Amino acid sequence: MVLLVNLARVVFAPLLPPIRAAFGASSAAIGLLATLAWLGSALPRLPTGYLLTLVPRYAMILVAGTVLSLSPLLAATATSLPVLWASALLMGLSSGVYFIAAKPLLTDLFPDRIGRAVGIHGTASQLAAAGAPLFVTGVLLVGDAGVFRIEGWRLSFGLISAFAITATVGFGAVARTTTFSSGGERDRDFLGAARRQWPVVLSGIVFSGFVGLAWNGVFNFYVSYLVATKPIPEGTARGLLTVVFAAGVPAFTIGGRLADRVSYIPLLLAILGGFAGCLFALTLTTGLYGLIAASVALGFVIHGLFPAIDTYVLDSLPDAHRASAYAVFSASIIFLNALGSVVVGVLLDLGYGYTPIFRTFAVGVLVLVALLAVVHFTVGFPTGRRSAQQGA
Repeated sequence: MVLLVNLARVVFAPLLPPIRAAFGASSAAIGLLATLAWLGSALPRLPTGYLLTLVPRYAMILVAGTVLSLSPLLAATATSLPVLWASALLMGLSSGVYFIAAKPLLTDLFPDRIGRAVGIHGTASQLAAAGAPLFVTGVLLVGDAGVFRIEGWRLSFGLISAFAITATVGFGAVARTTTFSSGGERDRDFLGAARRQWPVVLSGIVFSGFVGLAWNGVFNFYVSYLVATKPIPEGTARGLLTVVFAAGVPAFTIGGRLADRVSYIPLLLAILGGFAGCLFALTLTTGLYGLIAASVALGFVIHGLFPAIDTYVLDSLPDAHRASAYAVFSASIIFLNALGSVVVGVLLDLGYGYTPIFRTFAVGVLVLVALLAVVHFTVGFPTGRRSAQQGA
């Protein structure tokens, strides 16, 4: 299920060039398409957090699967950009509902191995992200060959819908015969959780908000950036985007395991600094082999952040507030992430180039790391139960 949910968010990146060609859209309009997918992922997170105080988590996962099954059909039949925007928003909505329901459930099931559980779940999700460019490339080839008499990008959305229907029906069948954890029964005060746990929520946002925005802008325009600045063929650029996501597959597992073993704050600072360095190095790199190496490094580092920050936040929240407070954190982060591609698109339309935009992101992250390090060594950040026991 998580593979398809994440595919709904990342499939727009490799599809931006053919969709732009089909509709003759501007960079800002196409950037908005990807932004809406991530904005849609942010919008239901707070309402879902509240609904989880009333209904079982598996029920919300079924709702997410139903929305994901239907919304790609809008894109597959779209004749205008507004219809595509609506589809992107709905596909994003399904992912937001799913992740808010699923991640606290993982914490309840594996309280002593939160990082490992989140990492494995993220690895499964990342397999979809890694395969998205290959999936799109293959479907575009089929579409160009005229096998189904439909444009390749439309066929991509139709296949996502078919796969989602199958996965949702399968999950529903399993849910009927499974006894789920009752760990969420104590989480019944949504607003109270947000008020009491704001230091943890704010800390998580500070560590991952801006870097998430930067990363969203980078990967949604990764293919266009490589074609415009290196330059390389579009097919090769899509392959390098696959490399970026493929590097994230082991990064989720390794990042989750590291989060279980070392102190959270130094780990997060190291990851942020590594991302800034890798992004800046990418802008200096030329040649195919250098671009492959830069893509591997960038993908590995940034995807290691996600299980680390999730483990930090989930472990720092008490059982009675975990799902509700995590929903507040997650909604805030995804909202910031969603702005990334439209920010890049607007800056491009204003005449700025890809390279100065990406380098500005890198410098901004380095400044953030320096500020966070000062706070860590002076005031300090709230830490999880395990880190507190270790004296982190």
